[in-house]
Amino acid sequence: MSRPQCPRCQRPLSHCLCALIPSLASTTAVLILQHPSETGHALNTARLAALGLTNAELRTGELFEDLPADERLESYLLFPGERAVSLGQLAEKGEPLRLIVPDGTWRKARKLLHLNPHLASLPRVALPEGLTSRYRLRKAPMPGALSTLEAIVVALNTLEGNGRFDALLRPFEALVEGQIAAMGAEVFQRNHGSR
Repeated sequence: MSRPQCPRCQRPLSHCLCALIPSLASTTAVLILQHPSETGHALNTARLAALGLTNAELRTGELFEDLPADERLESYLLFPGERAVSLGQLAEKGEPLRLIVPDGTWRKARKLLHLNPHLASLPRVALPEGLTSRYRLRKAPMPGALSTLEAIVVALNTLEGNGRFDALLRPFEALVEGQIAAMGAEVFQRNHGSR
């Protein structure tokens, strides 16, 4: 029998994060494209990002043929690539834009781009190098790899003002701390302590 769940944050009611989720307005439109394998994940950071931003949308699937079109907003894919521009370069432009963020493991995110060539063809924007994730429960596949929520916070802070979106990290940190508490300090130290 499953525990009762909060209908909004989809966490068990005893671990509901809604009180910590802010409601932040951004000029940047954020569209998160979530691979279906991520929806039931206990550490679903994309949902937290979508709930905490008034100008964000979360879509789940593998094929995204009907992406919203808005001629006033240029779309950028938040994903590394050879010709990716820096967030700083976009910030200097000072124009409102749409940030499209694939959500899933690196392999699943690449699959989303493979299945959606129109996504893969969008101009890309990359996070700065040398970032460190606060996501102490997952091993990063490469240096600088962040959770979806952390990547969105870095992007929005760079585009719209440093620190403005840090409140999005509060439910994320509570989520991580709750998972660590549930597994116990000894198990956490054994599996994740040396990172």
